[in-house]
Amino acid sequence: MTGADVLLLALGALAVGSGALVVATRHLVRAGLYLVLCLGALAGMYLVLTAELVAWVQVLIYVGAVVVLLLFAVMLTRAPIGASDDLDRPGWAAALVGGGAGLGLAALLVDAYRWTAVELPDAGTAERLGDQIFRSWVLPFEVLSVLLLAALVGAIVLSRPDIGRPKAGGPDPARSRTGGPGAGGRPGGDGGRSR
Repeated sequence: MTGADVLLLALGALAVGSGALVVATRHLVRAGLYLVLCLGALAGMYLVLTAELVAWVQVLIYVGAVVVLLLFAVMLTRAPIGASDDLDRPGWAAALVGGGAGLGLAALLVDAYRWTAVELPDAGTAERLGDQIFRSWVLPFEVLSVLLLAALVGAIVLSRPDIGRPKAGGPDPARSRTGGPGAGGRPGGDGGRSR
């Protein structure tokens, strides 16, 4: 076992542990910070595998943008950031589903490869990666951008309770349209023609 294998195992254990803490914690902000740790461990694994470009894209986009957007949306919506016991559900169902999915994926992986050595392709370059993203994967790339923009706009709208509500003490638009009392600028409603 080489040093790279030990480093990969350590980073993998850190990623799995912090990922488990993301779904296990009751504090929303702590979950976001554990997510930063998990994504940072994944970036470290990419560095060990000599995929430097993917590692820095992971840090810039996921750690630097998505998690910041998540925390920004939480702060804008004034969501409760403390422990919320009333929203907690029993954990045994989630553990059963997660454990079953993990065992199924592990069995599928072992059945597919049977401990055989796999020939790795040549290391990717920025040119090849950009060619794949902007030729084959351009539509999912743009859809993801629109989704993140919609999440940010939705967070801003939810944080402003005054949007869409009539202002208190202002003129009632229904009364001014129907010609009710006060139409025409005078209490009599005749535009000031009464003598």
